Amino acid sequence: MPDNTVLQRVCGTNDSNLRLIESALGVSVFACGNELSIDSDSQDAERRFRFIIDRMLDEISDDGDGASDSDLIRSIISTDAGGRGGASSRERELFEQCSITVPGGIRKVYPRTAGQARFVRLLRGHDLVFATGPAGSGKTFLAVAEALRLVLSHQKNTLILTRPVVEAGESLGYLPGDLQDKISPYIRPLYDAMSAVIPRETVRRMTEAGIIETAPLAYMRGRTLNDSVVILDEAQNTTREQMKMFLTRLGDNSKVFVTGDITQIDLPHKVPSGLLHALGILEDVPGVGIQRLTPDDVVRNALVKQIIRAYDYEQE
Repeated sequence: MPDNTVLQRVCGTNDSNLRLIESALGVSVFACGNELSIDSDSQDAERRFRFIIDRMLDEISDDGDGASDSDLIRSIISTDAGGRGGASSRERELFEQCSITVPGGIRKVYPRTAGQARFVRLLRGHDLVFATGPAGSGKTFLAVAEALRLVLSHQKNTLILTRPVVEAGESLGYLPGDLQDKISPYIRPLYDAMSAVIPRETVRRMTEAGIIETAPLAYMRGRTLNDSVVILDEAQNTTREQMKMFLTRLGDNSKVFVTGDITQIDLPHKVPSGLLHALGILEDVPGVGIQRLTPDDVVRNALVKQIIRAYDYEQE
């Protein structure tokens, strides 16, 4: 272990995380000094133990996405076990291949569920990708991480972030400040995601240099977005017209990632969602990737998954 602080986080309160690992692997885990080991001659158990610890070390960060260390351990164990008593080597290889290494990043980003791994694979293999899913399912975080990788590895020149502005009682035009001040509250979650992947100072410098650009969705009209990666977040709140306008901005050597939660549509009554419409008509279009994440993909506090399921049951 790098130091005792990291060791304590890996072990958990009263070694609670080690007990989770023991239960998953069926072996005893021991801590001696700043080293961890297992009491087993099984090469498979040793390999799985190293996989879990290495992932934990990669992902531990004070700037993480809100999951506790115990939730993180459970997520990694789930990745390894796959819910079927042990994932195949092919599945483990898929998770490793779908990890995201951002140049100059704070940490390596791993998908934590099979759905998230498929999503990352779509992000890399398609120019237009849609992802739907509940809060905490990683759709925005993974899209931002992959977008930063593309820009910081110089595969794309610009990262453009946009959201539909769904106003609640106040017109955007009457809010104080310039355009950046007005749009900032809407884009803040995307900046939070970026700051969990790369240093805040890097985000600031990229923004000041125009490498990261933010704009309301309405300001996309008339533009052709070349050599860029573009993220449209909260896309469930676009109208059909807005979605068509946005999707036709795609230019040469660009990628577009569209994320949204179809259970949280804030449009006026009887105004159809552009995201739902697009998913319906683009389902079978070659070159378009669609990933539907579920509560099983939620990686925040374990209570969030239970809250989402409770609301889903209430609506049935």
